[in-house]
Amino acid sequence: MLCTDHGNEPVNAQSSPPVQLALGPLLYYWPLAQVRDFYTAIAASPIDIVYLGETVCSKRRQLREQDWLAVARELQAAGKEVVFSTLTLIEADSELSSLERLCAQNDYPIEANDMAAVHARAGHAFVGGAALNLYNQHSLRRLHTLGMCRWVLPVELSGATLAELQQLRPAGLQTEVFAYGRLPLAYSARCFTARAYNRSKDDCRFICLEHPDGMLLATREDQDFLCLNGIQTQSALSYNLLPHLPRLVDLGVDVLRISPQSQYTLDIIDVFHQCRQGTLTLEAGTMRLQDLMPTGPCDGYWTGQAGLALHAECHPEGHP
Repeated sequence: MLCTDHGNEPVNAQSSPPVQLALGPLLYYWPLAQVRDFYTAIAASPIDIVYLGETVCSKRRQLREQDWLAVARELQAAGKEVVFSTLTLIEADSELSSLERLCAQNDYPIEANDMAAVHARAGHAFVGGAALNLYNQHSLRRLHTLGMCRWVLPVELSGATLAELQQLRPAGLQTEVFAYGRLPLAYSARCFTARAYNRSKDDCRFICLEHPDGMLLATREDQDFLCLNGIQTQSALSYNLLPHLPRLVDLGVDVLRISPQSQYTLDIIDVFHQCRQGTLTLEAGTMRLQDLMPTGPCDGYWTGQAGLALHAECHPEGHP
C-alpha cells in the first residue's frame, strides 16, 4: 500500500525487508523497444516500487500515454507499487495541461516534482520529489497537510540533516532517499545536449537518443565532473549510499531509490536486495557496485562534503 506508515520506531535488523527498494523514473531517452524490454525485466526483479513517466523533457515521446499505462499494468500484475512522476520544469501551457490531467487521475499515485503538481494534486495522496527542495520540518508539515504521504530527501542534504528531519517529520509521513545513481543536480530552460551539437532546443532532432547515459563533461584536468542530459545536469559520478545502509536503517528511512542506467540496473538492484536481506556483506556489495558504474562512486553530500568526494569506499559505515 502506498506510503504505509512505519513511524519512527527503530527498524529490527531481523525484519524482512528493513527498507523498500524503489526504481526511480527513467531520466534518459531510450527507444521504445528498449524501454519496454527494460520494464519487462524489472517486473521480475525484487524491486518494490517503480516510478514511471517523463521527468526531464516533454519532447521525449517514444512512449505515449497508452504505452506507459501498459507498462504500469504489467508492473502491477507483478506485485509492484507503481507511481507516475511529473515533469520537473514546466515551461509551456501544453506541459501544464498534461500535468493537470495526470494529477486528476486516481488510478496511480503521483510523484510531484514541481509545485504546480503539488497544487494540482492537493487533497490526494502524493509523493514529494527531491526537486521540491524540502529542507525543513515546516515544509514537510505544510505539504503533508496537502496530501504528501512520502517525501524524497533533496540529494544535496547530508545524513546529519536527515537525522534532524526524521525526528521532526509528521507522523505517517514516509521518507525516501536517493541511494544510487547519477545525481540530478539542476534543470535549465536550455538544452545542453542540443547545444553541444550546435542545435537549438526546438531543433534538437532528439539527439538524446544517442546518449543513453547522458554526455560526460570533464574538467581541464580530464576529471569526469558533470553529465549533460538534455536540460538536466547530473553528476558524472554515481552516488552510492549502500555503505551507509546501517545508518539509513537506524534513521528509519522507509525507501531507498535506485536510478536506472542503460546497463547493469538489474545487477545493481540485486546487490541492494541481497545486502538488505543480509545474504551479501556490505563490503562485497560495495565492491561489486563499483564495477557496475559508468564512471565511479561518490557519497560526499551524505557526509557533508563536496558532492564528488568519496567517504566510504570499501569500508562501509559502521563496518571498519
